[in-house]
Amino acid sequence: MGDDLKFGPDAQTPAQRAYVLQQAKAANPGIVRNATPYTHQLYGRYVAGELSWAQVCELRDAHKAVPGIDTPA
Repeated sequence: MGDDLKFGPDAQTPAQRAYVLQQAKAANPGIVRNATPYTHQLYGRYVAGELSWAQVCELRDAHKAVPGIDTPA
């Protein structure tokens, strides 16, 4: 089976994506400190392989543009 192009070569499995996310959180604690429950949901969907990291960032940023919203409609 070939690599899923949605993910980098070191993020092909849920375990690898969880490790990548763990490393990102360690390098930039603000992504945890400033994360809403919705953002944590997006992180889980990334680990599960439902979303690429680019999609997580896009959805997170779009969500931030709507003040007072904590969960998607």
